[in-house]
Amino acid sequence: MNVLNGAGFNRLTAAIGAAEMRQQVISNNVANVDTPYFKRSEVVFESILEQQMNGFGPAKQLAGRKTSEKHITIGPNSQALAPKLVSDQTSVMNNNVNNVDIDREMSLLAKNQLRYNALVQQLNHEMSMMRIGVEGRAV
Repeated sequence: MNVLNGAGFNRLTAAIGAAEMRQQVISNNVANVDTPYFKRSEVVFESILEQQMNGFGPAKQLAGRKTSEKHITIGPNSQALAPKLVSDQTSVMNNNVNNVDIDREMSLLAKNQLRYNALVQQLNHEMSMMRIGVEGRAV
């Protein structure tokens, strides 16, 4: 069994990718705080992950195991778990029809940084546990 291709590892790396994407999107929102008619965007990932983990997404369907790249994929693809970019076109914050609230964006940026740090720490822990399992000793 290859743990690096397991569902938990894939979810963890997808969450880290979502946090990286969220960092870029929030930074773009902050950079355009004074741009007329700019509409803020956000990254949706946690709700998608929750749906898959609760069995509403494709993750709970029957899936075949590929031991070779030549094999045909059966069932859901592990790459299906991906963050989505959503733009808020309905709200307005300023007279220039911009909807970026700098205070909200900065708090989202701090929250995302904490989330990213926790995910990276969890990934490091998983890799450390694998290393202990392979080498048979603590590092």
